[in-house]
Amino acid sequence: MEVSASDRELIAVMRQYFAAKAELESLKTQLEAARQAAGEAIGVFYDPRQNTEHAADLQRSHRLREEMASLMQRAEAWGRAASGADQHDRSEAEAEPEEWQSFEKRADALFGA
Repeated sequence: MEVSASDRELIAVMRQYFAAKAELESLKTQLEAARQAAGEAIGVFYDPRQNTEHAADLQRSHRLREEMASLMQRAEAWGRAASGADQHDRSEAEAEPEEWQSFEKRADALFGA
């Protein structure tokens, strides 16, 4: 099976997405451990203006979320384009179950989150 340039681009986007997701999960775990150790309230600890010690990590977590959203939008656009091209080859009954699943769940299954 030959992989098209478009498919390779999607794979690269999804790899970036899952790398960002893994980094965000690790960062969230570290931040929550630091919050609990400090005994800080959630609203105070997670506000970079009030928590200068962890402000860089808090801002990084926001950037990672934005990056993930952007990458998912690119992947969804690719999926819509591919779906439109393939739709005439599929019956309605075959298409429904896949459409019911969110794209992120399908991506997790395909690319192993």
